[in-house]
Amino acid sequence: MGAGPSGLADLPRPFVFRAKHLDGRTAQAGTRFHFDVNLFQVRDPPIPYFVLAFAQLAREGLGPGRGRAVLERVEQLHVDGGPPTEIFDGRRLQDAVRPSVLSLAPADEPISGVRVRFLTPTELKSEQELARQPEFGALMARIRDRLSTLSALYGAGALKMDFASFGRRAAAVRLVHCDLELVEAQRLSRRTGRRHPLGGFVGVAAYEGELREFVPFLQAARFSGVGRQTTWGKGELDIQVRKGGLTENPAKAQAYG
Repeated sequence: MGAGPSGLADLPRPFVFRAKHLDGRTAQAGTRFHFDVNLFQVRDPPIPYFVLAFAQLAREGLGPGRGRAVLERVEQLHVDGGPPTEIFDGRRLQDAVRPSVLSLAPADEPISGVRVRFLTPTELKSEQELARQPEFGALMARIRDRLSTLSALYGAGALKMDFASFGRRAAAVRLVHCDLELVEAQRLSRRTGRRHPLGGFVGVAAYEGELREFVPFLQAARFSGVGRQTTWGKGELDIQVRKGGLTENPAKAQAYG
């Protein structure tokens, strides 16, 4: 077996926030808003503590003006698209929460193309430097390492796979289109008063090659994020796949869906 991911200076947190739909928005008094939290701690998930923390945060105030709010409802969304499960109704917390499970087994049918849309600023490291563009090998290495580390710390253990051979196969997938722009952003630490950069690239990258084994990892990365500072919402992505085998004739290539 190949070596797993290298050591980390700081352990990744077992959650990420999803709130890009609130960027630049001001919630008027009496209006409702929501945000998502993806939680990866399968062993003894700390959901009650999250509910209590957000309820207290809402009472103390959110945003630059510290506007006060009320936590009305918490629901668990399911990766299969099923109806949400109520966890908190504003008064009582439900006990039973079943984690969603994603398989990393290769897709059942050939996939020759994938289009990745980087929805929030993303930074990828390749050979200890920030990558200028998301080559597939670097992208999959960071996804592989993040999923394995999260599983080792908060799930059933590190991924049992040959890391090195996985990386070599990923490096053979071609980046065929790239339309990215750099975004500058920052956050202000309430505790220290310091500003921290949250920038990176957003946009679309398209890849071609033998992608059947990689698409499940990309699907999982939709929830985990990829790259630096994922807890704060960076590295969110979405994908479209093109099913079918590789073809030399672009006119015969199936559309993304």
